[in-house]
Amino acid sequence: MALDDLFIITSNKVLALDSSLPSPATIEISKKNGHIVNVIPTKLSLKDYPSLAPTEFIDAGDDVVMPGIVDAHVHLNDPGRTAWEGFESGTKAAAAGGVTTVIEMPLNSIPPTTTVANFDIKRQTATGRCWVDVGFYGGIIPGNQNEIVPLIKAGVRGFKCFLIESGVDEFPCVNETDARRAFEKLQSQNTVFMFHAEMSNGEQADDNEQIESQNYQRFLLSRPPSLELNAIKLIVQLTNEYKTVPTHIVHLSTADALDIIKKAKDDGLPLTVETCFHYLCLSAEDIPAGHTEFKCCPPIRNEANRQKLWQALKDGIIDDVVSDHSPCTANLKRFDEGDFINAWGGISTLQFGLPVLWTEAKKHGCNINDLVKWLSRSPAKRVSLDDRKGAIKKGYDADIVIWNPEETFTVTRDIIQFKNKFTPYIHRTLHGVVKKTILRGNVIYDSSHGVIGDPKGQLLI
Repeated sequence: MALDDLFIITSNKVLALDSSLPSPATIEISKKNGHIVNVIPTKLSLKDYPSLAPTEFIDAGDDVVMPGIVDAHVHLNDPGRTAWEGFESGTKAAAAGGVTTVIEMPLNSIPPTTTVANFDIKRQTATGRCWVDVGFYGGIIPGNQNEIVPLIKAGVRGFKCFLIESGVDEFPCVNETDARRAFEKLQSQNTVFMFHAEMSNGEQADDNEQIESQNYQRFLLSRPPSLELNAIKLIVQLTNEYKTVPTHIVHLSTADALDIIKKAKDDGLPLTVETCFHYLCLSAEDIPAGHTEFKCCPPIRNEANRQKLWQALKDGIIDDVVSDHSPCTANLKRFDEGDFINAWGGISTLQFGLPVLWTEAKKHGCNINDLVKWLSRSPAKRVSLDDRKGAIKKGYDADIVIWNPEETFTVTRDIIQFKNKFTPYIHRTLHGVVKKTILRGNVIYDSSHGVIGDPKGQLLI
């Protein structure tokens, strides 16, 4: 390839595929198709590319260069609930956080992605409005089993269902019979069946009315670990019965389920598990009264539970970490009342996942290569994008984040890109500043200028 067809990124600290620690490297990228054409294991300079303009050469110095983040659990709520979020605002927030691919959940938009006709509406709405690449999940609800295979053919990258009320009327939860009907349709399909793993087995909810609704403990007691355990036991049972269908547990909250999950994996079942930034980085004991920006389902649990989740992540029992970015408007968060029981359950993290996780990962003896595995490689594999995303490797999309792991910043409302500017991380000082985000060889975010240019994100269908 001619030198003038290249875009170059070089650094002393590159996380290329199979490297255990950041090391000097130079990445050559085709300007024609945005693919990586070569990874040279040394740091070169502009004088090594005499025909290139300075704007076509990025010397990242000692900043870390790693694969762009694949956030495989994001609610963009578009169309239908665009006061909550949207493709434009949500993907700008992703770009500012080093995220180059998001996979959008099928609910909270109206209509939900439960039929091919609804998926067509979703795709039309997203076209030309995304700053990062966007893939889509389909939804499984009672009675839509005949839409499953057509949705796969239309390009969805997996399916999500709830075993407990979802919070929105247009996306009802399934029972075991519904799940089995879906499993039958999913046999021998290249996809993944994902579960919101909370389920009641007839337990009486512990409403604890004697505790004020502004007290987080009242909400925490209303969503006990038993709900997750009930669901996960059923998921493991069904995965064992339908062994050709990969299954996935979204947003694992309770460490009480780890032994069940480990045994299922040890038995060779095709089961993967994610947890979220907030379960790894926040603790129930530290949630102030009335601060409903901390509410999510399943809930943030206690500090001892958090430490067990970290150990499970390090041990590989948990596969990857996602945001479950689930925003809403301020009135639905009931900030005026501080009402944890009736507030919308969802946490906004999309822009801050990398520094939030790195700030805690450092304390747990983890390295940057661990982040690449949890944030890029593993989620890309789960949604069948690991042949082009999640690694710095010849032939892959040049999706890259350049960041400084030692530099700190404070989360303030004026830097937030997502639409409703509240998050549990407000006023927190975090380690890890994103300097540039690059999508298929295009700089889409620069810390000096913000989100750059026109939306260049593709729909991954």
